[in-house]
Amino acid sequence: MIKALIIDDESSAAKVLQLLLELHVPEVTQIRVATRVPEAKSLIQQYNPDLVFLDIMMPEKNGFELLSELTEIRFELIFTTAFNEFAIRAIRFSALDYLLKPIDVKELRMAVDRYMHKQSQLKQSNVLFKNLLHNLETQKESEYRLAVPTVNGAIFLSTSDIVRLEGEGNYTRFCLNNNQKIVSAKTMKDYEEMLPANLFLRIHKSHLVNVRYIENYLNEGQVVLLDKTVLPVSRLRKKEVASVLLLKGK
Repeated sequence: MIKALIIDDESSAAKVLQLLLELHVPEVTQIRVATRVPEAKSLIQQYNPDLVFLDIMMPEKNGFELLSELTEIRFELIFTTAFNEFAIRAIRFSALDYLLKPIDVKELRMAVDRYMHKQSQLKQSNVLFKNLLHNLETQKESEYRLAVPTVNGAIFLSTSDIVRLEGEGNYTRFCLNNNQKIVSAKTMKDYEEMLPANLFLRIHKSHLVNVRYIENYLNEGQVVLLDKTVLPVSRLRKKEVASVLLLKGK
């Protein structure tokens, strides 16, 4: 049984989402709707929802401002938004979830399934949101902190600390500049889409490397890192890797 709260200043959009939940997500057994920020804050306190669908852009305050005023976040968040690339990248970097409007039934179902699978990590909602605020305030992707979900909870990494990522099936191994290694239950493709393309270079199906840690490129199709690690460059990526590194003086 899931208690849901929909916060959206557009009553028509809120009604559509409510109907989709009622028809396609039977696990959601109670639904409340708030179309104004004061009403939303009151319902959060009184209704104590498990799951909040929060519109990012609202006239009184945006969704981020509303959440920043709460002393504690005791619910899971799914942001709803029309396309906003900056906000979406910051949300993904922070290991939080979102749905694009108009909301697709399959995407909604998948988002609720993800919520149900990670309820054990609910205690981290506050720190995940604080990390999102940090990312929104910096305005620079190179200064974002990446939330990396692990079996022991999320770990927050600065992109400058990441030397490389190594794909291992549906898992990704992070190799950091302090020699620490972290394994995440997300694919390397997920992280490749999130990390700044001007900083991280895909050299092989199993290797994504921070170009700042590349010492040089060997003609036989290998890169040497500052720590002297030698990694293979796939045949299909040799030209791209060579040209990118040439531009960066490697």
